[in-house]
Amino acid sequence: MNIYAKRVTTMNKKTIAIIFGGVSSEHDISCISAKSIIKNMNYDKYNVVLIGITKDGKWYIYNDNVDLLPEDKWTLSPNIVPAFICPDAGVHGIITSNGDIIRLDVAFPVLHGKNGEDGTIQGLLQLAQIPYVGCDATSSGVCMDKAVANAVADAFDIPQAKWCAISEYEYRINGEEALKTAEDKLGYPIFVKPANAGSSVGISKAHNIDELKNAMEVAFREDKKAVLEEFIDGHEVECAVMGNNIPVAGEVGEIVAAAEFYDFDAKYNNPQSELHIPALIPEEKRAEVKELAVKAFKALGCEGMSRVDFFVRKSDDKVLLNEINTIPGQTDISMYPKLFEAVGVSYKSLIENLIEFAIQRGGKI
Repeated sequence: MNIYAKRVTTMNKKTIAIIFGGVSSEHDISCISAKSIIKNMNYDKYNVVLIGITKDGKWYIYNDNVDLLPEDKWTLSPNIVPAFICPDAGVHGIITSNGDIIRLDVAFPVLHGKNGEDGTIQGLLQLAQIPYVGCDATSSGVCMDKAVANAVADAFDIPQAKWCAISEYEYRINGEEALKTAEDKLGYPIFVKPANAGSSVGISKAHNIDELKNAMEVAFREDKKAVLEEFIDGHEVECAVMGNNIPVAGEVGEIVAAAEFYDFDAKYNNPQSELHIPALIPEEKRAEVKELAVKAFKALGCEGMSRVDFFVRKSDDKVLLNEINTIPGQTDISMYPKLFEAVGVSYKSLIENLIEFAIQRGGKI
């Protein structure tokens, strides 16, 4: 599928830039998500421009078959032109190495993880005053940093697992005391996560002090701050939310991980991981999850879209916030579009709604 074969520039069509790839451990997943979105765009309403970012941070306009996006085959195409989004609000779009200017109505960042969900690309688009899909720079940064997000959730009385955060600087100076404090507060097993990373990259489950020390090193390879959380024996459920001032929740889904926990490999490479829509919990508990998902969405300043993840603890059915993903996966097996499909919102309609939310908010944030 070559999207440019379908591109007809008319006055009544909006020009949408799909931004994919990026300098992130989730680069490859981003390319797959972008392919799914592109194939579900309404080309009667939109002209689509593809902006690919390589793993080393080079930007290109891509004008070729979208089936080449996975495995970075797109980077080998002769139909790529160096280009970038200009921060000058007067340009309001893309400048290419050929000197062409493409004015954009909306940008759709499909950049999972760092440099996509952390507010960086959102800050650029805000400077350019280009409306874009998803959360703004502030809420993106807050949700990306698990320690900050947890602190905000605590402030809004949103229940979650017990947790603490340790910076690498603090750990190198006084690691033994920091870990002892964590052990006393959380007990074993302890989940250790990089504060800023996506898709379960760098996460470990520690059952003793030796594993805990190793888990800290794994986390610090991804970020300069680690978040430690108590283990919750429960259902892992996810709720899709979309909207601006009046967000709505989709269905609640559940993950049954093939591995000991739902790490990167279990998400994307292990076919034994199971997705259940609706989740395998009572209807009234799903309603509680939806209510808390919208509350968390608002509390952390989200707009446009987010997927809000929870645990439902088996011992007492307590619903506990896990994390918020501001650019959820859009692959064929991703929960976010499936959770809205389950309540009657098709993938094509979902994309149109997300673009409309971006237009409603506008480019001046």
